[in-house]
Amino acid sequence: MKSLSGIILTVLVSLADVSGQSGRRIEKAAASPASETETKPDSTPDFSESTPRPKRPVSRFPTLRGAAAPNNRNPQAEIAQTAATEDGEEVLKVETDLITIPVSVFDRNGLYIPNLQQSDFKVYEDGKEQTITYFGSSDKPFTVVLLIDTSPSTAYRIDQIQDAAIAFINLLKPQDQVMVIEFDGNVHVLSEATNDRTRLTKAIKKADFGYGTSLYDSVNFALRKRLNAIEGRKAVVLFTDGVDTASTKSSYDSTLNLAEESETLIFPIYYNTFNENRGPVYSPWPDQQVILRPSTQLEYALGRKYLEELAAFTGGRVFRPEATPGGLTAAFEGIAEELRRQYNIGYIPAGESRAGERKQIKVRVNRQNLVIRARDSYIVGTGSAATVPVQKSN
Repeated sequence: MKSLSGIILTVLVSLADVSGQSGRRIEKAAASPASETETKPDSTPDFSESTPRPKRPVSRFPTLRGAAAPNNRNPQAEIAQTAATEDGEEVLKVETDLITIPVSVFDRNGLYIPNLQQSDFKVYEDGKEQTITYFGSSDKPFTVVLLIDTSPSTAYRIDQIQDAAIAFINLLKPQDQVMVIEFDGNVHVLSEATNDRTRLTKAIKKADFGYGTSLYDSVNFALRKRLNAIEGRKAVVLFTDGVDTASTKSSYDSTLNLAEESETLIFPIYYNTFNENRGPVYSPWPDQQVILRPSTQLEYALGRKYLEELAAFTGGRVFRPEATPGGLTAAFEGIAEELRRQYNIGYIPAGESRAGERKQIKVRVNRQNLVIRARDSYIVGTGSAATVPVQKSN
């Protein structure tokens, strides 16, 4: 013990010397809030909430093909530009103060959580809690656009795409409506919105190959010129490998801005056709010997990122058939189930906003260990005190 006491005394003397040399006193450390929290028996939050994504830069990627996008853009000017008309039709813009947010709630095993009430939810805009003025969880009909990529790059998968599309419409309820649109170098409407399953099956079977891939133009067309005029719940199921080669009116960024403004969920079904298209891509018509330039690995990476962001900024999900247990059937069942089981929350934003301003949203559920997916942002509309509805995040 004497030996131990001597060691402790020596250490204290040394510390005193160091303190004197530095000109500072050694003081007792105050307990930090973190250390106080650690002493609590249970510091786990009693709620779950969505996780907003980082704000998207105005120009995240260069446009490798398709419509050129300037490197230095004014986001408010670009958003204001959407108030103009295109070919005599108004673009996507909703003149209302009510922000509506479809919300999906799961447990950690991916199972839906039913029977939640309005009192279980809280909504925050830019960190400030908002008053919920609308809440619904009923199984309402919805309109789905099937966007089918029929470019030469997906020639190896067209039968699978058609079969999957037909399987999907057979999963929907009789009151749900579907529109079928194919795109290659151009955009073709094969069927307007209908719940006639026979008509829809024939339309899907008419999908055929063409030159080029106008992916951005097709997304723009579906959101602006078809779903914009349709009321109620809306979604896009997009079959594609994500590589754009022919768009002339739209770009990566302009369509993401448009998707962020819309009230439409987007569910891409991603087919990776890179290996099939590494060499020269020949025309699908035997009597036409056309060789197309193969897409690069960078273009495929860009395409996959584009689909991920389309889903993320609208509240949808990307499905990869080869990575989904049960394949395409399970993927489509998941999409149909999610559309039916979502909660819908509405609020009128407190305070004033400027047209073109991006607002951050967070949704909280007063239960632990849940996964909340709801759109995490919206862009204030270009009209006076107008906003455009919402949905996204994870």
